[in-house]
Amino acid sequence: MLILVISLVGLLFAGGAAEKKSGEINLEWWTWDADMLESNKQIIAQFEKENPGVSITNTIIPTTEYWTKIRIQANQNKLPDVFTMSSGYIEEWAKEGLVYNLDSFVEKDDTFDYFYKAIFDTSKEISAADHYYSIPFALVTTVLYYNKDAFDKAGVAYPTDDWTWDDFRSAAKKLTVDTNVDGKIDQWGFTFTGRYAEIEPWVYANNGNFVDRSTMRFNPDKNALDALKMLTNLVLVDKVAPPQKDMSTFKLEEVFYGEVAAMWVDGSWLTDSFRRNIGDDFRWGFVRIPTGPSNKRVTYGWPDSYALAPNTKHPEMAWKFARYVAGEGIGLDLYMAGKIPSAKALAESPEFVDPAVQPGLDMLKLIELAASPMTTSYTMGWSEWRGYGGSDSLGLNGMIDAIINGQMSFDEAMKKGSEGINTVLSRYYK
Repeated sequence: MLILVISLVGLLFAGGAAEKKSGEINLEWWTWDADMLESNKQIIAQFEKENPGVSITNTIIPTTEYWTKIRIQANQNKLPDVFTMSSGYIEEWAKEGLVYNLDSFVEKDDTFDYFYKAIFDTSKEISAADHYYSIPFALVTTVLYYNKDAFDKAGVAYPTDDWTWDDFRSAAKKLTVDTNVDGKIDQWGFTFTGRYAEIEPWVYANNGNFVDRSTMRFNPDKNALDALKMLTNLVLVDKVAPPQKDMSTFKLEEVFYGEVAAMWVDGSWLTDSFRRNIGDDFRWGFVRIPTGPSNKRVTYGWPDSYALAPNTKHPEMAWKFARYVAGEGIGLDLYMAGKIPSAKALAESPEFVDPAVQPGLDMLKLIELAASPMTTSYTMGWSEWRGYGGSDSLGLNGMIDAIINGQMSFDEAMKKGSEGINTVLSRYYK
């Protein structure tokens, strides 16, 4: 009898332990921003408090190693339940079945009462599939930054969202100044390189496209070519922007906050850097990218997102947590200035726009952009053909730099670059 009782008690304890274990949900969450370590701990603690029986483990991988390591996890069928997803990889991962189809969750949870539908739809477009595969937590776009003090000194009216390319070029000429008449430009009206964030905004502001989506080959249409010619002529003809080689000693954003140029187009996320580096040295603001002669402008932007593992054991809870960290359970203080939260409550909160901090009310423009249609140049193999991967081709970045550096003619660079780009694309799109 004693042995029987001990056995029964043992079974009861074993059953209780098993029941407790089966009632626990453990989620793995991978991110790449080491600066968020302490913030992530606080987010996890609050989520676990609100959801008893759930535990979250956060792994932060440096950006330079992230895609190598998470690809290894994917190959081993060990993807974390929730992980940071780049717009540059979403199409490839969706086609390979490495991300969870979120359509059912999006449809049943009144998602767009809380998040901007336009941002989710931009992510859907980038995935090249009629499904939602990611939960955007922020949107980044591009704007035309301008130095108000330089405009005042030159007697030029500030840019507006209605500016055309002609307005822009006219201002750039007046803002290009040789102060001491020594034959050396002391302030350029504008500056740019072949980088995506400095080129694509102009292409889409003229309703152009680089890639023919019917063939998935690099074949810039007339609107795209007009944008590239306008930009390269700023250096070669108008002389209002310097060759890329002359700017190689400057850090990326230093060309603007160092007052090398009065205008510059780049990411809205640089608002944070400019606030820190400019301070009160000069007054500045930003507007939308000037409209091209097509008179139809599409905004260039893309979301930062989270994705779910296709084989997560707890899809409902993984979705709930992803929504939580995408904006439902976090504060605006976790966003770099210039990044637009996908959660409406955060983007539309009074704290998003501080009139007393530069660029003041211009921040409202970002909220307008968050609700508008957007597009990007992302495809599979984008980083390679764009000129950032280990490609033997010239890449679009190199094509443009070669033109403005006087190393190749426009037609020569386009011909040689297009061949290399299409070699890359043909590997991904048969």
